[in-house]
Amino acid sequence: MAADPLPKQQQKILEGLQVKAHIKSCVYDQSLEVFNELKEILGEISNDLNDILAETETNRKIRLEYRDRGKFEAELKFADDVLMFSMHTDIFQFDRDHAVWKNPYTKADPYNSYCGVISVYNFLSDSIKFSRSEDLGYLVARMFVNREKKFFIEGKRQTRQKISDFGKVDLTKEELISFVESAMMYALSFDLLVPPFDLVKVASVEQINAKIESAKMRTGKRMGYKYNSDDVLENE
Repeated sequence: MAADPLPKQQQKILEGLQVKAHIKSCVYDQSLEVFNELKEILGEISNDLNDILAETETNRKIRLEYRDRGKFEAELKFADDVLMFSMHTDIFQFDRDHAVWKNPYTKADPYNSYCGVISVYNFLSDSIKFSRSEDLGYLVARMFVNREKKFFIEGKRQTRQKISDFGKVDLTKEELISFVESAMMYALSFDLLVPPFDLVKVASVEQINAKIESAKMRTGKRMGYKYNSDDVLENE
């Protein structure tokens, strides 16, 4: 005996669930594939630069360190900086005022706008070394990847593949290398500033004891300053 047909409203709900579940699953798979590629590139960049640095006596003490921190995180340490690469496990949609909706690619098919997000944060290496949980990290770049492996990038010094180019170019190894190198260049020129005097003129006994024990005074490259697009001059 055939089952009774579903009410029209329930049918629409089921269809919507099936379509969105499929799209989000595709986006997740593409994002994870890209993130794994990114990990390989981080290891390659670290090894290549270490080989070059090792060729001279002066530079042998300067090393890059790549570490896989699990399925969704990786880090690249160089000089006094650490870049933390993180893939979010959720899939995102953009608000209706976002510039992505002006792009012909998303206008043609709104489902193209569903994206996974890979973010890059800049921390001081000592913040990680001494487990200073109160120290600040700064978002320097993020990449959005959709089900078709189309992408765009937001961030400091990230000049390739803006929102207006979304849908025009596939995400290649060259683009991932540029993504990493631009983040590294920004981190190297984004220096630690002395915090304003009034911000650090008072310290608790607990803070001082913590500092003596393991250098845990709260630190960040822009502690007490606004963090915006004017932090680092392009010619630095």
